[in-house]
Amino acid sequence: MRQIKTNVHAVGAIDFDVRLFDRLIPLPDGTSYNSYLINGSEKIALLDTVDPAKREVLIDNLSKAGVNKLDYIIAHHAEQDHSGSLADILSLYPDAKVVTNPKCKTMLIELLDIQDDKFITVEDGETLSLGGKSLQFIYLPWVHWPETFATYLQEDKILFPCDFFGAHLATSSLFVDDEATVYESAKRYYAEIMMPFRRQINTNLAKLETLEIEMIAPSHGPVHNRPNFIVDAYRDWASVTVKNEVVLPYVSMHGSTAKMVSFLTDALIERGITVKQFELSTVDIGKLAMALVDAATIVIGSPTVLIGPHPCAAYAAFLANALRPKTKFASIIGSFGWGGKMVEQLTAMLPNLKAEILEPVITKGFPKDNDLLALDRLADEIFAKHKELGIVN
Repeated sequence: MRQIKTNVHAVGAIDFDVRLFDRLIPLPDGTSYNSYLINGSEKIALLDTVDPAKREVLIDNLSKAGVNKLDYIIAHHAEQDHSGSLADILSLYPDAKVVTNPKCKTMLIELLDIQDDKFITVEDGETLSLGGKSLQFIYLPWVHWPETFATYLQEDKILFPCDFFGAHLATSSLFVDDEATVYESAKRYYAEIMMPFRRQINTNLAKLETLEIEMIAPSHGPVHNRPNFIVDAYRDWASVTVKNEVVLPYVSMHGSTAKMVSFLTDALIERGITVKQFELSTVDIGKLAMALVDAATIVIGSPTVLIGPHPCAAYAAFLANALRPKTKFASIIGSFGWGGKMVEQLTAMLPNLKAEILEPVITKGFPKDNDLLALDRLADEIFAKHKELGIVN
């Protein structure tokens, strides 16, 4: 148990060793499952629980804090990394009520089989007094599930936004003490989890502008005691502004596509464009997702396998389509041996990418002089498009 402010403590769990989240998302720096205890003069509230794998840490922290009774458990979000220990905590504190919104209540009943009579539902903007500690509930849908909401502790001006503003980062520091490290972890978190909901994030950022916030205590990562740092980062990431960057994920089987990627990378660099190149058979998908946050253009490089794209290239297209970055332009380069529909299939996998498709460059076998000229023309076109946006340095 660690004190954030008087009668406000962190009681969650740090997981230094976990390296994969949801069997999907790499966690190079581990993560934390943050739970917060607020003691009022009349009532005690626990804000969220922890992942089931860390339930004993939470239970031990509550025991060390001398918590013999809980009045409320605030459930901001039904996903199991925050709610998975809820039934265990209710069994230890049977008089506690789960405070949540109607949509989250329904999900918790369905996902965790919590009984209906355990719930108190609250509306957007409603407050709950603990005695000297007033909790205001703020609906923040789609950060990153539809039922998510936040708690604002009015007297201490602390926002508890659940996954919003989070970072998959295991650190012994309670507060942000290394902004560069936290920035990278928070950007990775945003890219992998929040980016598909940029429009809703901008709406929710505007909603929070009415609050005086001195701290932001998310459900993953350290507490922000300089909240403008993370709020400004989110405003930048979720804006429509792109950078003079090309993301170039590729895979090559016999060297032809690799030669094209190398040539195009050099051509773009010569034109003053930043290139972020990723070899897809060994890529950290978190790094690729982070690169997509700001880039004006994505170019996917792929050989043809049978008649379609290489599976790694197809995965990159699927990822970009799922994450919905603000990318303005896209293209495809690659090679084939005897024929196929690689370009058509990759293009069809990008319906959510609201980007202009620039003419692909496809070569039969190893690229020849005319193929390299076509790549030069693609580099010229990308430069011209970036110049139109006013982002060329």
